[in-house]
Amino acid sequence: MYKILCKDGAAKRAEFTTVHGTVQTPVFMNVGTAAAIKGGVSSIDLAGIDTQIELCNTYHLHVRPGDQVVKQMGGLQKFMNWQKPILTDSGGFQVFSLAKLRKIKEEGVTFNCHLDGHRIFMGPEESMQIQSNLGSTIAMAFDECPPSKAERSYIEQSVARTTRWLKRCKDEMNRLNGLEDTVNPHQMLFGINQGGVIPEVRIEHAKQIRELDLDGYAVGGLAVGESHEEMYNVLDHVVPFLPEDKPVYLMGVGTPANILEAVSRGVDFFDCVYPTRNGRHGHAYTNRGRMNLKNEKYKLDPRPIEERCGCPACRNHSRAYIRHLLAAGEMLGCRLMVLHNLYFYNTMMQEIRDAIEKGCYEEYKKNKLEGFLRNGED
Repeated sequence: MYKILCKDGAAKRAEFTTVHGTVQTPVFMNVGTAAAIKGGVSSIDLAGIDTQIELCNTYHLHVRPGDQVVKQMGGLQKFMNWQKPILTDSGGFQVFSLAKLRKIKEEGVTFNCHLDGHRIFMGPEESMQIQSNLGSTIAMAFDECPPSKAERSYIEQSVARTTRWLKRCKDEMNRLNGLEDTVNPHQMLFGINQGGVIPEVRIEHAKQIRELDLDGYAVGGLAVGESHEEMYNVLDHVVPFLPEDKPVYLMGVGTPANILEAVSRGVDFFDCVYPTRNGRHGHAYTNRGRMNLKNEKYKLDPRPIEERCGCPACRNHSRAYIRHLLAAGEMLGCRLMVLHNLYFYNTMMQEIRDAIEKGCYEEYKKNKLEGFLRNGED
């Protein structure tokens, strides 16, 4: 159940209640692709930095360890020892990202596995079956993510197929949730809006899928090569045509600035690999922008990554020590950087929720964006 607590302009402060707990929105989902956060961060660590919900990847977990293995272990929550909500993507993004390894038909998509080349078929029913075996809180509908700058005729054909697939996903989930041995009989389904960067195609698709009365709605196919301005333009056009009484999820986005702008446009859910991937490469997110801890100037710097940050890295270690760990290739360096970045994102989302409640979100956003322009310099 989704309940809007208050609004500040189009920005929404809401609660989303699930069988695995209530999510306070706007929220950033920490990305654990293969049922783990890259960088040596455990479920226990995530709970300690106020993570509300984690995202896992259907395709990768199907490949290994196999969704049947996860089902036999009691589902993702038990497998990972993570008691809070989990969202699984559908595998549809791999239709886009593995373009050279797949063939799309009406029935679904045939992949060549990125690991060993063996053939995998996935359609709407198969995606729902895999996600049911995983037992996630929220399952994403199987879709095609067309290139944002593809020809309009191709995008329109792709969107029509995604709509047909969505209806099949809904029917299959209803069937799976009724089985006696299903891991999570209360699994929810989010549909995905597509349409490249063509507003009228996006709007028409939103009108069609909102009639299906799903548990939530995602805006997909963005952050795949279009400009930030094009992304915001799509959100400006499409979000007003999605149901206001259901959460809106902007898939694969993004930078702190992207999140701040999207919240202004009514988005509730976000996910992105940036905080973990950049952390593993020595880049820390701060209120002064992004800083590269590998820089020579931090060699003798006794300060934490960011003053007044409450993350495990900043509470206990100096920039100099973390820089040394990164230079030495020590796993601890990656781990501390990832923890810092995820803590930064989770804390920013709490600040966003507080600002919406106080009715000062636009002022908060302006100040936050101005701080990022300092590019991490003291």
